[in-house]
Amino acid sequence: MTSSPQQLLRNHSCAVDSVVAAAVFVCSVPGSVFVLPGRDPDVPWWPGVLLAGASCVALVWRRDRPRTTVVMTAVCGAGMAALGYFVPVLLPAPLMVALHSLASRTRRRTANSFACAAIALLVTTELAAGPGDEPLVLQLFSPAWLLLATSLGTASRLQRACLEAVRARAEHAERTREEEARRRVAEERMRIARDLHDVVAHHLVLANLQASAVTRYLPARPEQAEATAACLTETTASALRELKATVGLLRQAGNTEQPACPAPGIASLPDLAASFHGAGLRVTVTTVGAPSPLSAGADLTAYRIVQEALTNVTKHASTGTAEVRLTYSPDRLILTVANGGTPAPADSRRVSGGYGLVGMRERAVSVGGLLHAGPRPRGGFEVVAELPLRPVPREEPHGATDLHIPLPCPVA
Repeated sequence: MTSSPQQLLRNHSCAVDSVVAAAVFVCSVPGSVFVLPGRDPDVPWWPGVLLAGASCVALVWRRDRPRTTVVMTAVCGAGMAALGYFVPVLLPAPLMVALHSLASRTRRRTANSFACAAIALLVTTELAAGPGDEPLVLQLFSPAWLLLATSLGTASRLQRACLEAVRARAEHAERTREEEARRRVAEERMRIARDLHDVVAHHLVLANLQASAVTRYLPARPEQAEATAACLTETTASALRELKATVGLLRQAGNTEQPACPAPGIASLPDLAASFHGAGLRVTVTTVGAPSPLSAGADLTAYRIVQEALTNVTKHASTGTAEVRLTYSPDRLILTVANGGTPAPADSRRVSGGYGLVGMRERAVSVGGLLHAGPRPRGGFEVVAELPLRPVPREEPHGATDLHIPLPCPVA
């Protein structure tokens, strides 16, 4: 498996630093014999070579100890200037490399402080002990090359920081996209679980009551038993249809060619109320105010809340009547399901482990509404849901895009 050049350099940093130190030493040696035109060298070449070698050896530790490396190379450079060497670009080359490494690894203030201190040290040494006939301009501005090395190192550090920031943003966007996908899968799983709970609980309760009625009517009233059996057949057929529509969402998640079955809503409440007649519960549906269309989610939520509330009445209340009232206001629908019977004790409901009220409340909140449930002052129990007529805008995370999310299959 091949690696990128950057990876190879990181894996062999010691070898790379040794090669850099050797190359800088080769460049620094000519600086020890360089003199101004028309002058003879006053200083032997070998002290400059020794100092250049010492400063280049210090470059081997420029990654781990950049400050110490700068100090050592600056001292060697000042020693060359004190011996009387002319300090062009080549002679302080180790100091330039050390400053570049320091600037690429530390803050700008630290790099600039070390660079200014090194320049001040070289200029002061040249003015105090340098060749007397050397032009003042060269003595003052030749060490300015150190600023160039520092600037290049700072630019390199900023470029790496920019690349790291871009990489971090990309990783954050990827994590956010994955978290959004998981959140949507969890929401879809919860929605399907609620639908399955509502469908199964509603129809099984009705089927159980109708089957008991058939057994009870069969010896003495066979005609009534036959009518109840017909209701039982319709109840089971309706249960199969709704289960097929709900579970079919899982199969149609990746197939957009087949149209989805229409979801029940407010318009289906009369049929829902009629389905309870076979279970001995008479439901009246009244509307107050001018009906207004609801969003698809709120329409399905209203139907499921009424379905679950009437199922709870059939299971827990000793009454034969229930009332569903739809009150329309300019911005919301107030949905009330009430009965006049005697509800089961609250503690017994809690012990039974049912999630009917919790599911209704979560459904209402999911579309931006509210739900209250509790005993009525004059007896009985009521469920009141407030649902918005217009869909509530949903906040999407920054950078979120449309995702294809495979829906989870229910486990038997």
